[in-house]
Amino acid sequence: MGIVSAQVAEQDRNMTLFAPLSSLPLPEEKAKRLAQAVEGPRVLDLLFHLPERYQDRRSSQAREGEVATLAVRVERVVGPRSPSQPWVVLCDSPAGPLELIYFGRRSWMGAWLERHFPEGAERLVSGKMKLFRDQWRMEAPDYVSPPDIIPDIQPVWPLVRGLGQKDVAKAMEAALAAVPDLPEWQDAPLLARRHWPPFGEALRAVQAPAEPPEDTPRDRLAYDELLAGQLAIGLVRRTVMRRPGRQLLGDGRLRQAALAAFGFPPTEGQARALAEIDADLAAPTRMLRLLQGDVGSGKTLVALQAMLRAVEGGAQAALMAPTELLARQHLRTFQRLAGAAGVECVLLAGSVKGKERKRVLAGLADGSIPLVVGTHALIEDGVAFRDLGLVVVDEQHRFGVSQRLALTEKGTTDVLVMTATPIPRTLLLTQWGEMATSRLDGRPAGRQPIVTRIISRERREELTDRLRAAFASGHRAYWVVRAVEEGERHDNVAAETTFAELAAIFGDKVRLAHGAQKLDVREAALQDFAAGRAQLLVATTVVEVGVDVPEATIMIIEQAERFGLAALHQLRGRVGRGKAQSFCLLLPSGELNEFEQRRLAVLRDTEDGFTIADADLEFRGGGDALGVRQAGHIGRRLVDPQRHAGMIRMAHKDAELLMQKDPDLAATPRGKAARLLLALFGHDLTLAPLAAG
Repeated sequence: MGIVSAQVAEQDRNMTLFAPLSSLPLPEEKAKRLAQAVEGPRVLDLLFHLPERYQDRRSSQAREGEVATLAVRVERVVGPRSPSQPWVVLCDSPAGPLELIYFGRRSWMGAWLERHFPEGAERLVSGKMKLFRDQWRMEAPDYVSPPDIIPDIQPVWPLVRGLGQKDVAKAMEAALAAVPDLPEWQDAPLLARRHWPPFGEALRAVQAPAEPPEDTPRDRLAYDELLAGQLAIGLVRRTVMRRPGRQLLGDGRLRQAALAAFGFPPTEGQARALAEIDADLAAPTRMLRLLQGDVGSGKTLVALQAMLRAVEGGAQAALMAPTELLARQHLRTFQRLAGAAGVECVLLAGSVKGKERKRVLAGLADGSIPLVVGTHALIEDGVAFRDLGLVVVDEQHRFGVSQRLALTEKGTTDVLVMTATPIPRTLLLTQWGEMATSRLDGRPAGRQPIVTRIISRERREELTDRLRAAFASGHRAYWVVRAVEEGERHDNVAAETTFAELAAIFGDKVRLAHGAQKLDVREAALQDFAAGRAQLLVATTVVEVGVDVPEATIMIIEQAERFGLAALHQLRGRVGRGKAQSFCLLLPSGELNEFEQRRLAVLRDTEDGFTIADADLEFRGGGDALGVRQAGHIGRRLVDPQRHAGMIRMAHKDAELLMQKDPDLAATPRGKAARLLLALFGHDLTLAPLAAG
């Protein structure tokens, strides 16, 4: 829990919004499943888990294939004549005779039905109506209850295997009951003008509506999320920029040596980005700049050139990556290029232990080690720098705000943030606020275009022959699926199943990598693939960023129409990193409809990530336009990028005005309430102004 969350909990000890989901009235196993579904461990994560749609159960009309809610009178329960036949509850209803159909083992189903459907009992049943031989049927009704118990409007939430809608509804009822009256952090005139309800009412209107919900409650919650993000960004920027800075000036000798070892001149986009970064480093104020680059645009070279400038200026530089695998890949590049300039670069991660760890810590502390690449290990208390001048954060969305700032606390540092996800221009303010932005475009020398094809599932078996030929020539391939195991979605291809099928064909050439594995197991599989001990990697989207294997020339993506375009583009970027021609083969689940064909055609016809990101925003609307959905950290959960795009600039200006009036969010009632808003949306800002408040 961050500083803000801790302060909130201290102010209201009875507040249960930050409590774990295990505190809700659910069995332990159900609570674990619920945490998976809502992608977070807190009651708040459940409250922010929006319904996919709403089921209107007010209809008492029987229509084929539609849901109806009927008051019935039980006549009798009829058992099956054979194990393959169902149990039938015969009822009288306003639609005429009605059969309730249940399948189950005789050992318990009969007693269960007799208990719930005694002869003559009146029940309210709700479910999909079907005609079978001119007889109305309802198979396994969604709800069976005494009259007037079934909700008229039933939210339908996204689920995972082992979790039902009733489980979520029960937990949601308890979570909504725990929402206290909170101070208002929104501007009163804005609420009146937009007809927005208070925060708690908006949650109830979305999660437990008495009527089909209007747009205003959802809009209110979306704006809360946008304002929280803008305040967090503003606080980070102000905290970094208000600290004293310094000029980092270099003579270019180290950078020239590294470029000579690289063998190619910078692209036009790289040269432009470096000029912008150089201007920031030369200024007496602190740099806070975003470097966004498309797949394969050469961000690593730009980052190293900036870090070498810091070294030329007499300072140290550090790059923090979210995984050790990605950190090691940066390390290999840095050691080759910086090593050519006579500059040592070391790794600091959890696996660095013993004498080597002591050597690295001592070298950072006395300044004899100028460059370091690492993971979260860089921000540990025992890590000290003699003179840290530049911090580069790679794939920043995978770090919390406090983690990023913790590294900047270790010196008088400029900050360069990198992302490999091209960001639609309309969404830049959502994530990045006033951060100065450099954009890389163009392809580094030596990279070939990637041939992208849409392949029907009927040709899936042909791919194994193609893979055999590729493996015989020394190539490697990825085979990406959406689910870890069968059952998360009934038609999903599962990683475990696909791995078993392909391992039966290719034997020890195949490895498996997915997010549910233990870290060391997954890292070992990735390292085997990178080292050539395996030629085929079956994986989920854990390989979306940070995997650099030049020998990998084939990317196969199953159920491609179910991925966002941005995610598909990132996955495609795992190949085409060497000199050989590479291919990306998209395997849809089945016959594509017109909309799906248009989406995948965008990916087939262009490799421009920014064009793809804009198209993804247009196509997916309320989906995750950036193709990134990470549990346990800040992300857009309530914002529909298409519907709420117009609110982004409004939230940006609103946050700016609020911070002008109350810079530390401590002097006004609205400012103090805004601290709570930051906590609600997971911005664990361990910032000096807040801590001092």
